[in-house]
Amino acid sequence: MNAINIHEAKTHLSRLVEQAAQGEPFIIAKAGKPLVKVVALDTPVRPIRRLGFLSGRLSVPDDFDRMSATTVQALFEGTE
Repeated sequence: MNAINIHEAKTHLSRLVEQAAQGEPFIIAKAGKPLVKVVALDTPVRPIRRLGFLSGRLSVPDDFDRMSATTVQALFEGTE
């Protein structure tokens, strides 16, 4: 397992992280003393769900913004 000093790790962090993700862990050292070990995660990262994932599965009525308008108005005015 490679031991890399902090300066080199900062300079080549992207490459080092990619190597660790592919199963090649490394150690970051300061003044020759090991500080941390960087290894790949065992569990896969879940993909982020994006807006629109139900596209085509739902329908919104054209009058959605006016639905029950009289009932809502009556509730605000206290007449219902």
